[in-house]
Amino acid sequence: MICLRAAAAVGSAGIQGLAQIDRYGDFSRNFKDFSQSKGPFMTKLALGVSHKDGCAWVTGASTGIGRSVALRLAKDGWTVAATARSAEGLASLEKEATRLKGQIIGFEGDIADRQRMAQVVEQIESGHGPIALALLNAGIYLSVEAANIDLDKFDRSVDVNLKGTANCLVPLIKWMRARNKGHIALVSSVTGYGGLPTCTAYGATKAALINMAECMNIELARDGVLVSVVNPGFVDTPAQDDLNFSKPFMVSSDTAAKRIVKGLSKGTFEITFPKRFTYMLKILNNFIPKSVYLNLIRKQTGWNARP
Repeated sequence: MICLRAAAAVGSAGIQGLAQIDRYGDFSRNFKDFSQSKGPFMTKLALGVSHKDGCAWVTGASTGIGRSVALRLAKDGWTVAATARSAEGLASLEKEATRLKGQIIGFEGDIADRQRMAQVVEQIESGHGPIALALLNAGIYLSVEAANIDLDKFDRSVDVNLKGTANCLVPLIKWMRARNKGHIALVSSVTGYGGLPTCTAYGATKAALINMAECMNIELARDGVLVSVVNPGFVDTPAQDDLNFSKPFMVSSDTAAKRIVKGLSKGTFEITFPKRFTYMLKILNNFIPKSVYLNLIRKQTGWNARP
């Protein structure tokens, strides 16, 4: 209700109204002062964290982006707590990291299991913590078409991608707020920018993650906790195998990991790549009529003709 009231207030007031409802005075002056602030609060949030601040936690770490990010962080000297459902995948990951500067320690678990995620965070904090950086990457893609919505797939998508991420966030935020420091990154997707075929369930959860990251970034900044969102384009992982349309500008999981780690080190809110693709999608979703976007996507993906 508070969110709806705030949105209604801003929408009806317009720019002049913003100046009136801004309790600190002139909106334009305060925005300029805030954006140019060099105080310790702004500096702390802008710089992110390093391996000297504690360990990193990566979920969905046994394959794809999660695995590549875990290895790159370990290469940079991080102690990485890696979570995945596959014990075999985690053992392989630990072994691969033995020659790196840092180390990887596996914590088997399913993010859809709320109690297990609370246990994992407790085990990391007590044995290897504090958790300075968390990349909540675990997720699934299940093809769901509007003509025949599979509710089991829909439920599973929400349980893992959205509620599973929340299961990780609850214990994690508690620890980070107590320290007044930490960096959390949610891995979403450019699918969250606008609709794509076969993504009725997946796209909905990814759009929700983007909104979730924005909300938490606003709320947790005053507690010294930075929240970011990662919106990759197409990355060459097993999740892409079920997409039966062209995937332009696809990058390898190693390239994705390099760009993610670089973005995390800068402490930026959104990490997105490859920009020549993702920025094009931003323009299509924000600066042209939605009907034009939908017709274009329909044509480009082959959904403009009957099967």
